[in-house]
Amino acid sequence: MVKTSVVILNWNGKKLLEQFLPSVLAHSWSDVCNVVVADNGSTDNSVEFLKANYPAVPLIIFDKNYGFADGYNKAIQQTDSEYVVLLNSDVETTEDTRIQR
Repeated sequence: MVKTSVVILNWNGKKLLEQFLPSVLAHSWSDVCNVVVADNGSTDNSVEFLKANYPAVPLIIFDKNYGFADGYNKAIQQTDSEYVVLLNSDVETTEDTRIQR
């Protein structure tokens, strides 16, 4: 079991994922932290982009947009971690925000 999951809720945010997901992955230690993208029924090719460019990133795909709170709650229910960090898709992380435990 991974100790911490960082869950990013996405809805038609392909451009945001292109811009900010690389920094999140670079500053998350994969042995203790799992970055997960939960797609809230996007229609902008976000899912295809993630599958093609980040195949190792776990992807939760919802059949429709459940909104902010319900989307995150549904995603949390599908994680198997002791801790969950909810991160907006427009957040750029830096070395100082390294998620370790």
